[in-house]
Amino acid sequence: MDTRKPAVAGRFYPGEKGALEGAVRSALVPAAGARRKALGVIVPHAGYIYSGAVAGRVFASIEVPERAVLLGPNHHGSGAPGAIDTTGQWETPLGGVRVDSGLARELARAVPELRDDPDAHVPEHSLEVELPFLQALNPQVSIVPIMLSIPQLSSLIIMGRKIGSILKTHTPSPLLVASSDMNHYEPHDATLEKDKYALDAVMALDEEALWKAVRDHRISMCGVQPVALMLAAAKEMGAKKAELLEHTTSGPVSGDYDHTVGYAGVIIS
Repeated sequence: MDTRKPAVAGRFYPGEKGALEGAVRSALVPAAGARRKALGVIVPHAGYIYSGAVAGRVFASIEVPERAVLLGPNHHGSGAPGAIDTTGQWETPLGGVRVDSGLARELARAVPELRDDPDAHVPEHSLEVELPFLQALNPQVSIVPIMLSIPQLSSLIIMGRKIGSILKTHTPSPLLVASSDMNHYEPHDATLEKDKYALDAVMALDEEALWKAVRDHRISMCGVQPVALMLAAAKEMGAKKAELLEHTTSGPVSGDYDHTVGYAGVIIS
């Protein structure tokens, strides 16, 4: 079995099992009431010290099913524009997470833009950092990792609708996880203001408005592509609403309010 080794363990999150368990446990603050079913989530992917609390709040608020489709941006620029991994497992200090080969191959057959390219995932952190949260909440979870660097919104919408049409035939529905940080390296107040334009579009479940907001307001949202695809897929699956659980920046942690990164946690249901 091919194993994708961790790329950022010990840097973005603790590299030792016990320390990682503690970090995840402290971030998974239970929400009031029962965990809810979700079609999709938006979670950040920075180092846990900065964005782990936001991701943890989202994951702690939902039921994590047995399968999750992970959608992330390609920060490195290498590999296929739509890179899917269809075999093997992904390793973290908490153990291995199996790739759901059946679902991955079903999606790859239906979406020609997806190419089986496991090597493209090797250096990328945007999906890896979400795995310990999924593992902690459902140790049996399996994944379909998809990394995107497709610049055409029209292609992302078509892909999203195709993926959504397949996922809605599965019971229970696999969870869509869109990994994205928000605006980068601007003052705290400017980042919050810019992010609001993008998040307003997300709250309206409008991927076209999101794309326009990011373009018109020059929002350096690294995961706009996976979020746009996720919105299209979730609507195909019957999504009716979005809930913003938290929105903050790196400023309160780093103490640097002049050069911040925005983090948002959203549940789509």
